[in-house]
Amino acid sequence: MKARFGISIPPVAAALPDVIDMAVAADADGLDLVAIQDHPYNAQFGDTFAVIGACLAATERVSLYPGVANLPLRTPAMIAKQAATFDLLSGGRFELGLGSGAFESGVIAMGGPVRKGRAALMALAEGIAIIRAEWRPGQLVSVVGTEYTVQGIEGGPAPAHDIAIWLGGMGPHALDLIGSAADGWVAPLPNWMPWEQWPDANARIDAVARSVGRDPRTITRLAALPGVVSDRPLHPNPHGSDPIHGSPEEWAEIIFGLARNAGFDTFIYWPPGFDVDQVQRFARQVVPIARNLLGED
Repeated sequence: MKARFGISIPPVAAALPDVIDMAVAADADGLDLVAIQDHPYNAQFGDTFAVIGACLAATERVSLYPGVANLPLRTPAMIAKQAATFDLLSGGRFELGLGSGAFESGVIAMGGPVRKGRAALMALAEGIAIIRAEWRPGQLVSVVGTEYTVQGIEGGPAPAHDIAIWLGGMGPHALDLIGSAADGWVAPLPNWMPWEQWPDANARIDAVARSVGRDPRTITRLAALPGVVSDRPLHPNPHGSDPIHGSPEEWAEIIFGLARNAGFDTFIYWPPGFDVDQVQRFARQVVPIARNLLGED
């Protein structure tokens, strides 16, 4: 699988023109993906799905996805409808990142359900089943679960392409769900799960996938890489939970290592603020070197 590269953008309401400029820069410079972060309880954020629609309208080739959609505050049946519509409007440029809600207190404060542990995982599993069922036109959707139940609605519309469902999560049972049922893993930021733990997490996903007869190579692995692309080396040996601050060559070496030693195939840059120059540096300087190291040039 050829490596993919993208950026992650927060949908800050006071900077929405900048958000779109970042997406347009990613599109113009050949990046593959743009993630729009989803934290609805954040008073500074606009609605992620509305921002994704605006970014899709302003771009031509890059794909958009919520990184990741907050399932407790968005019902799966409506997520399925929104996702299929985005995909149809954009000619197949939408993917679906999905999560159980990173900040429980914010979810509860906004009127969302109280879910922990097994209940949160069940909600994700049932949500995936509902979403996929609703993308099959002409079939009745019937999923009876402990967290979600949908009975008797007709599936449809179908999206323009087979939308991937990428799960965010880091606990062992969440990784098991990814291996058994999801199309990809959106790895957490390094301050939530240090880089050193990523290989073991991917190995667990692989093992579960094999145990249910899936080819682990079909499961996308998205690495979150925050930091700054600098003109000179600043931290020659970043590790653990440190953001990357270094030259394009250092960035490319880190990406190469994550691909070869940790099993990642997709690399999402988290630039500082709304800095189009940083997006261009990543796309024009880091990505070509990384592709060369990966033998893709």
